[in-house]
Amino acid sequence: MGPPPVPDRIASGVVFTTPAALPRGRHELPRERIVAAQREKMLIAATELLAGEGYRGFGVREICARAAVSRAAFYECFADKDTCVYAAYDRFIEVFLARLTTEPGDGAVGGFVTSYLRVLNSDRVAARAFQVEMDALGRPARQRRREAIERLAVTVRDLRGDAAGAPLSAYVGAIYALRQIASDALDSGGEPDLTALAPELSTWLTRMVEDRQ
Repeated sequence: MGPPPVPDRIASGVVFTTPAALPRGRHELPRERIVAAQREKMLIAATELLAGEGYRGFGVREICARAAVSRAAFYECFADKDTCVYAAYDRFIEVFLARLTTEPGDGAVGGFVTSYLRVLNSDRVAARAFQVEMDALGRPARQRRREAIERLAVTVRDLRGDAAGAPLSAYVGAIYALRQIASDALDSGGEPDLTALAPELSTWLTRMVEDRQ
């Protein structure tokens, strides 16, 4: 028996919010509201397809079908599939970083680890899409990943008040390790409780960034 199935729908209200159904026929909704709703639906569709099918498993046609929008509507918002996927990824990173700074924690590495895993746990579909499948987009995706990890490393160092202690590279290394272990859990199938990893990870990740004497 294989692993349990991966959930196929984002958790609305975390990274993306499923728009209300647009009225049929004649209506007075402003054009910009319609376009914004369609764009959000396409970002959601691209994220769900990336998580479930992998980067090579879908194209613009599948995004449009899942989002229930026309190809004309797609190209009004995005130049191509990659542009759509990158826009979804950039949203994920901004929301992820914003939530990490507001999640409850003790300001130390252990608190950050718990918050990191809790935020990923809140939408495993988006987490799988952008932690596991995103690297298939090649060098631009890897560059975005490096930039996001460096921002996280600076955030953790600042929260710890460690500007003169462990080098930034120690924090970068710790976050890469945390990210990879979380990604492997997400890639195992089903709905793993990522927060269950926190106690063990917190212990040895903290050691990675202890002050060097």
